Amino acid sequence: MENLWNDTEANKQQNILAERVYSSRLLGANPNLVLHGGGNTSVKGVSKNIFGEDVETLFVKGSGSDLATIEARDFVAVRLDTMLKLSHLESLSDIDMARELKLASLDPNAPAPSVEAILHALIPYRFVDHTHADAIVAITNTSGTNTASGEARIRELFGDEVVVLPYVMPGFDLAKLCAEVFPAQATSRTIGMVLMNHGIFSFGDTAKQSYERMIALVGRAEDYLNRNAPLIPTTGIVSTANWFELPELRKKVSAAARFPLLLRSNAGSAALAFARDPNIAEISQRGPATPDHIIRTKRLPLLGRDVEAYVQAYKNYFDKNSQAAPSSQTNKPPLTMLDPAPRVIIDPEFGLVSAGRSARDTQIVEDIYLHTQDIILRGEMLGGYQALGEAPLFSMEYSDLEQAKRKKAGAPKAFAGEIALVTGAASGIGKACVQAFLNRGTAVVGVDINPAVVSLHGKRADYLGITADMTSLDAIKALLEQTIRHYGGLDMLVLNAGIFPGGKKIGALADGEWRKVMAINLDANLAIMREAHPLLKAAPRYGRVVVIGSKNVPAPGPGAATYSASKAALTQLARVAALEWGADAIRINVVHPNAVFDTGIWTEDVLAQRAAHYGMTVDEYKRNNVLHEEVTSQDVAELTAEMCGVLFAKITGAQIPIDGGNDRVI
Repeated sequence: MENLWNDTEANKQQNILAERVYSSRLLGANPNLVLHGGGNTSVKGVSKNIFGEDVETLFVKGSGSDLATIEARDFVAVRLDTMLKLSHLESLSDIDMARELKLASLDPNAPAPSVEAILHALIPYRFVDHTHADAIVAITNTSGTNTASGEARIRELFGDEVVVLPYVMPGFDLAKLCAEVFPAQATSRTIGMVLMNHGIFSFGDTAKQSYERMIALVGRAEDYLNRNAPLIPTTGIVSTANWFELPELRKKVSAAARFPLLLRSNAGSAALAFARDPNIAEISQRGPATPDHIIRTKRLPLLGRDVEAYVQAYKNYFDKNSQAAPSSQTNKPPLTMLDPAPRVIIDPEFGLVSAGRSARDTQIVEDIYLHTQDIILRGEMLGGYQALGEAPLFSMEYSDLEQAKRKKAGAPKAFAGEIALVTGAASGIGKACVQAFLNRGTAVVGVDINPAVVSLHGKRADYLGITADMTSLDAIKALLEQTIRHYGGLDMLVLNAGIFPGGKKIGALADGEWRKVMAINLDANLAIMREAHPLLKAAPRYGRVVVIGSKNVPAPGPGAATYSASKAALTQLARVAALEWGADAIRINVVHPNAVFDTGIWTEDVLAQRAAHYGMTVDEYKRNNVLHEEVTSQDVAELTAEMCGVLFAKITGAQIPIDGGNDRVI
């Protein structure tokens, strides 16, 4: 466990809240301590109210904040005295607690305080750190005799340096337990607290002291594991999967969820080794490393590909545990079952597959389960991995606070859980199409021969840029496999890639130039349509294809024989595909843009020359249509995206001009 503290950087912090931010980020920088919003930190200080009076304040991490990127504004200032008063209540429901925490906030616009705010207030130290350290969780999640149980191992390892609490769901009940147990167990040597099956707290009078105590405690746990349960390195294990089978699995998982889900695959050696473990059927079905993970991963992964059996097992789990849930014993409405689709799939060929409504969700699930695999394996070496039972896990999954969060989240974006592939994505219409689909919640694959396509939209989970020559069938097959492995399949295909050669009359047209244009504008599109057809057929909401045609199809001009003929042939191909693929509920439509000048073809010099040729200004030339409106790449992209949506759900084989009105087309 590496100590990242730097006195020079720490001394630059202007106040205790800045120190709190600095040390919190150090914790968040280590995924073996916290993952994706896990853990929380706090500091006790003083605020000034509007009257200039001092208010004893607890600055605690806001709900949903990530320690790796946390800012001062992500800490919520709450009245410390109110937190302490709340701890003296006999009982407090989750919803009432959330309301009281919000009322105790000194800034009504701040995010909701952590549900562990009361607990942080009770710990009699200025700085409090809390993580879900893998090493601690691995040791606590072990079965055995009284002398070899997880709790016994923790007490043997740390003695009176830590207070040990049995698992209680974070919130008021945990705070009450801490108020009873902490004074009874704590000594002058106590520097931390372990919550079984959940994580570890450290505390101190300074940010440095609390942080370094966390590093020291977790470091000792890691050393213990390295001596008693060392992980065996896995290398050279290779997947033999037929990745083109994954879209069918995605379709089944999405059907179980009743909305589209992305599937992200990890076929690395560690994931494959875990999936092929001789005891995988047993060890994978014991539950998550910490109850918090159930919100992301569900209680159990799907082992193999029998989605129907998983769904039935989840329904049985819900029926069994909802009967004993508190809501069934009060005036609350009965619980509504969440979707029963798996979020983690373990398969000996695919390795680890994570499911989610967004690419970010799948990435988070994958990260969590890669850590869970190691925790399970180490727990087994310590005598047997043992997670919490169904009841407390169900209580976390269906807690009032989680139900409230889901309601507050609102409706997902139009194309959440779906994948679009856009060719010619590095510039112009293709680049704008990528952005239009991203704006609608789509995971997008952008393909172009220009390497700039890879980094065009920065580092984001919902975009995959691929450099490829679309005239190569091998390249097409490879990029489709990349799409499947990254997102699980394909829902929407935008055929935009193409070239527009310089004007040349038929008499001067060379065979090589003709064949080059046809190869790129027509043959490549035929190949990707053919290879993508099985993926589109397996799309949860059925596949959609939009072809970017041209005004030159209905109204060609002299000197553009190759371009006009290639686009006309592509349009005819799309019409035939619409007839053939209708049986698979795949929709294919064509848009015919004209005079889209914000593309790589049209430089300022070329625009000026063409405008002068017609005796117009550049602006007049751009608006030379019936409506006198300029048509931009974004205009074409918005129409393209909408044609994949519900407004066009019953339209296929259509050709729609987007040209401001062209008198020859009309």
